[in-house]
Amino acid sequence: MEKTGGKGTTWLTQGRLALLIIVAVLVADQVIKILVKTNMYMHESIRITDWFYILFTENPGMAFGWEFFDKLFLTSFRIVAVGVIAWLLCRSMRKGVPTGFVVCLSLVLAGAAGNIIDCVFYGLIFNNPPAPFVAHFVPFGTGYESVMQGRVVDMFYFPIIDTYWPEWMPWVGGNHFVFFSPVFNLADAAISCGIIALLIFYHKRITQ
Repeated sequence: MEKTGGKGTTWLTQGRLALLIIVAVLVADQVIKILVKTNMYMHESIRITDWFYILFTENPGMAFGWEFFDKLFLTSFRIVAVGVIAWLLCRSMRKGVPTGFVVCLSLVLAGAAGNIIDCVFYGLIFNNPPAPFVAHFVPFGTGYESVMQGRVVDMFYFPIIDTYWPEWMPWVGGNHFVFFSPVFNLADAAISCGIIALLIFYHKRITQ
């Protein structure tokens, strides 16, 4: 790896490491999404353990299925955000930041780009059959939606705690409770891990 400050380098420079992380996350994310989408019908679930399921869902919104904004605005925002993150990544490497900082930014960039691919292209290249039929590729432009209107494929579900609130508790007594309930994908995980690591290890650098 490239040493901080630029003294002494090996073949695995920060730039090459960043590119390797971005390509690896993008390829793995898209392979998983395509396999799930073309082999599982909507809301089909595969039990791995009691606390881990492969659950095929799609969402038009933000990470973990959250939805706050118009789809076109959200996709446009994601594209702008990826451009800003890419600029920050290049700028940071020129300034000789720690390699860990580069890794974190690369994860965030790759994750954001991975979900953009779904939004921009999936509506153009996949059909949208009802369950129990699975989706398949269609001629470009003849899919279930127009450009930038595709849905993000999610599949990882970790109901680590699946129980009911005690009856004696006010307001929520007897209600079903699941922790952790969001369904997410590899791109979401890359974004979350990158941001959390940045906040924990590089919060001072972020605020400079």
